[in-house]
Amino acid sequence: MRLKLIFQLFLRSSMLQKKRAILTVAAIAWGTVAILLLLAFGQGLKDQLMKSRRAMGLNIAVIWPGETSRPWKGLPAGRPVRPIADDVEYLRQRMPDLKGVLGEIHSWGTTLTYGRKTVTSHVIGTNWIYGEMRNHIPQPGGRFFNPIDEAEKRRVVFLGNKLATDIFGKEDPVGKTLQLNSSPYLVIGVMKPKLQMGNYAGPEDDHAVIPITTYIAQYGTQQLNNLVIQVHRPEEMPEALKRFKEVLSAKYGFNPEDPKVFGIWDTVKGSEIMGKMMLGIELFLGIIGALTLLIGGIGVANIMYAVVKEKTREIGIQMAMGARRSWITGPFVLQGLIYTLLGGACGLVIAVTIVILLSLIPTGGNQALAFLGKPTLSWPIGISTAAILGLIGLLAGYFPARRAASIDPAETLRYE
Repeated sequence: MRLKLIFQLFLRSSMLQKKRAILTVAAIAWGTVAILLLLAFGQGLKDQLMKSRRAMGLNIAVIWPGETSRPWKGLPAGRPVRPIADDVEYLRQRMPDLKGVLGEIHSWGTTLTYGRKTVTSHVIGTNWIYGEMRNHIPQPGGRFFNPIDEAEKRRVVFLGNKLATDIFGKEDPVGKTLQLNSSPYLVIGVMKPKLQMGNYAGPEDDHAVIPITTYIAQYGTQQLNNLVIQVHRPEEMPEALKRFKEVLSAKYGFNPEDPKVFGIWDTVKGSEIMGKMMLGIELFLGIIGALTLLIGGIGVANIMYAVVKEKTREIGIQMAMGARRSWITGPFVLQGLIYTLLGGACGLVIAVTIVILLSLIPTGGNQALAFLGKPTLSWPIGISTAAILGLIGLLAGYFPARRAASIDPAETLRYE
């Protein structure tokens, strides 16, 4: 019965102050739209950056050969350390816990010819696991080369999507034969387009990949330009890199503690730094959005205080006639809470509509839009926003209600 009476008092007050109610709801709705869109854009940017980061390969480290900077067991400093293709199997046997290991031999300025079309590009000789480790996913109808291709030194080539377009235009390259430095190669696949933040040998969409055994047979060199290792879990990388140096130290004779023997790009560490940066951006955007909502809540509280002041005489008369404390405080708390939640619901609908419309915008061919990603609303964002709104509504109604309940009926005679 008390709740029904409180609700009736709230409805009567709202009907008498329609304009004020609409403006209050609109203020909260605007604050809700602001915080949801800020967090949605932040989440979309984070997802896209992490996806772009993983496009080069997950949990990998790229290792370049260098030279010794410290004497070791009678050997002088300044000796070059140059791993060869056979070291890939050497590492696999001595580091069975690795998820993958591969070697790469690079050739810049290689000519690729198809019909009358000739382009100069970058060719990589590598192991068959390269496709999986480095996320070279083939487009439908094609494939990456496999262990049999590598073992039998087959002349097969996998093309980057941009390189394939430069050579073949709109023609499907798969199954066609092109000349790679005047040697025929069968095109077995084209890389699916991908957005990535980093690379270490130029754009991946503009190079060709062939089996390392075929490369050695054609060019007669076994010296690797770099090695790539992959671990199962990020926390395994420091120990894997330490073990890697120890294994090759036993073969090439260098101090495994020597920092100059290898140049190492640990993408796991880079991903951790990127994750912390994105967390900071999300917190920054969240704070801005929360402050926007807080300002809206302060506006609601001010309106409620104004209502209390306007109704001072009425409240005093009610209390003098025996009105219970809850009949005075209840409508104010309910008014603040419902205005806030109603504004939040309207803001949520508007924000979801905007996010859906933005997700329909095509990003193909626009690198800026592709880099920013699509705004994403998630359950944690929605729950956090609802909790903030509920708290703001409760506080915005509670303090004016407490003031209303503390009015001395005799003091209300001073108000006109």
